Amino acid sequence: MIGKLKKGSSFAGCIRYVTGKDEAKILASDGVLLGTNAEIVQSFELQRQLNPRIKKPVGHIALSFKPEDKPRLTDDFMTKIAIEYMQMMGIIDTQFIIVRHHNTDNPHCHIVYNRINNESKLLSDRNDYRRNEQVTKALKSKYGLTYGTDKSNTNTRKLRNAERAKYEIHNAVKDALKGADSWQKFKNELAKRGVLLEFVYKDKEQTKVQGIRFCKDGYSFKGTQISRGYSFGKLNARFEGMENHVSPKSNSTLQYEQGYHKSNHEPSMSDSSQDPWDGISSIGLFASANAQTFESFPEDESSKKKKKKRRKGFSF
Repeated sequence: MIGKLKKGSSFAGCIRYVTGKDEAKILASDGVLLGTNAEIVQSFELQRQLNPRIKKPVGHIALSFKPEDKPRLTDDFMTKIAIEYMQMMGIIDTQFIIVRHHNTDNPHCHIVYNRINNESKLLSDRNDYRRNEQVTKALKSKYGLTYGTDKSNTNTRKLRNAERAKYEIHNAVKDALKGADSWQKFKNELAKRGVLLEFVYKDKEQTKVQGIRFCKDGYSFKGTQISRGYSFGKLNARFEGMENHVSPKSNSTLQYEQGYHKSNHEPSMSDSSQDPWDGISSIGLFASANAQTFESFPEDESSKKKKKKRRKGFSF
């Protein structure tokens, strides 16, 4: 079971999508006039006007389950899980509909809700990606639902752009680690598989490695965005252990940390004012990237400049 979260501005487009699939079935609703799509949309729009300043009042969550759980997932059971999920996520006292789809091998349903609640207040989305991960794990444990299997079994041909790159990097790293006992060998093995390994440094002189990132097809990911086990610290400990076992004198990790490989000049974060993580989203891929503990990265030099005063106001 995973949850994929989205926010939007158009109830009409969202309702048209969730009800337009073959054999789409509304499992439950509250505060919404059911009938035609126009009537459903109008119900949401009327409550939206209670707080017109909010630009994205549409809440949309897709709850997807493993095919192994399909025999158990009757309409009533799926509805029970979806409503319990909403309550645990704090989506209460507001309009919603729950729609089940049958167009994929994975049983799934869509929750469309109004982020403007019945009291005209905006539902909080603070740490919602982290809470989503915690809630789905709790429900899987409570009801004995199937956990995800090895990511290497994922059919990447069905994925798009950044998602595909992330899975391909994961598989490349997993394979490269089988034949690498040092950072240099690891980097070479990744290059054979079309993945570039870059080091992120703490200082401009590049004398201390702080983190790593993997690049493929124009996309960049921090190590922990691929897997928690692929952080610089954990990989560094792995290679140091191998080096101590093979030869006490061999210490390529220390050489990288002390900048002995400057001839290769691994780019630092301060070499560019552009954030390499912009535009990358990973909701619902692995554990949500927003829910992981990331390595800290150097502050962008541009952020140290004096910022212009901004007008006071609200932003959503």
